[in-house]
Amino acid sequence: MRKKLQLIDYYILIPYLLLCGVGVVMVYSASSNLVGQNPLSYLVKQISWTIVGLILAAFVYAMKLKVLRNRRLIMLALIVVFLMLGYLIFFGHSVNGAAAWINIGPINIQPGEFAKLVLIWYFAYILSRRERRMVEPKLSEVVRALVGPIFIAAVMMWMVLVSPDMGGMAILLSIAIMLILTSGLSYRIGLTLIALLGTSVGGLFYFLTHHIIKSLENNYQYQRILSFINPFELANKGGKQLVNSYYAINNGGWFGVGLGNSIQKRGYLPEPNTDFIISITAEELGFVMVAILIFLIFFLAARIILVGVRSKDPFSALLCIGIGTMIVVQTSFNLGGVCGILPITGVTFPFISYGGSSMLVLALSMGVALNISATEKKTSLVKSK
Repeated sequence: MRKKLQLIDYYILIPYLLLCGVGVVMVYSASSNLVGQNPLSYLVKQISWTIVGLILAAFVYAMKLKVLRNRRLIMLALIVVFLMLGYLIFFGHSVNGAAAWINIGPINIQPGEFAKLVLIWYFAYILSRRERRMVEPKLSEVVRALVGPIFIAAVMMWMVLVSPDMGGMAILLSIAIMLILTSGLSYRIGLTLIALLGTSVGGLFYFLTHHIIKSLENNYQYQRILSFINPFELANKGGKQLVNSYYAINNGGWFGVGLGNSIQKRGYLPEPNTDFIISITAEELGFVMVAILIFLIFFLAARIILVGVRSKDPFSALLCIGIGTMIVVQTSFNLGGVCGILPITGVTFPFISYGGSSMLVLALSMGVALNISATEKKTSLVKSK
């Protein structure tokens, strides 16, 4: 373990620690004025999840990378995620129109978060195992190699969608598409498969979610879309979040009104410590600080993807590309939502927003990326001797 510590990738570790530190501070600040809530409880929980996450990241970093190639372990993870998503659909705890949480005593588990990492893990394993078939010039051979993984991904995406969690479904779809495209496909076959995948998945979603479409007028997700189109006309209803997010960002200016001094978190902006924490960060710390955070998170994602691109092992490469894609897409969805560029999907800002499931999944992802980076360095050192 001591030798492996010398190989640690500080370009991944330092941004990860900095983002976690800012997240703890901002969760405490953003939750300090929640009605009927003790702000210290959120602080303690966020610190606890961060510490547990660091322990998990260290554990994954210390283990041998071949453990992640265990087929039985991957299948077990898939089964557990499907069972959790199935339980969620029928018995999930509903918050703001989405049954996204499973309550286990004082702990709330969000299966959709774990589904992202498990899908990356499964795709990296199965696509690397079928690498030779993926580079075949014949479309029929590629389709045979992908029919199983695409079916698994489609079912998982549908289960997340009917929760309903449109943001989580879109992230899963982005991950699946990116990993398929980077698995060695030719450009022509890649474009053909995107068209086929989009048509098939779209048709499946329409068929299986027709009962949701019938009741759109009473659907929370539909109301979010309406609020995205006309936020100020619905400022007292569904547009309240987006309108107050605009106010928070505008109030902050370049350097903010000071840590703890946000006005919008005082009952105006719902969910200030989760989905809209970046709006509170903009108000209190200013545009400059938010720009630094965005730079850190995209730098982290780019570094992880670069580790994957440089890797000689297809499994490791796809793992890193999948993790990097997850971080980039999730960050983009959250920023797009709070700025009014995209509909609000309930996607949290990685590392900064309050949430145990998100912190644990990100920590496990960082452990995997650090392990792959260290293994690649060790391999290069051995070859150079």
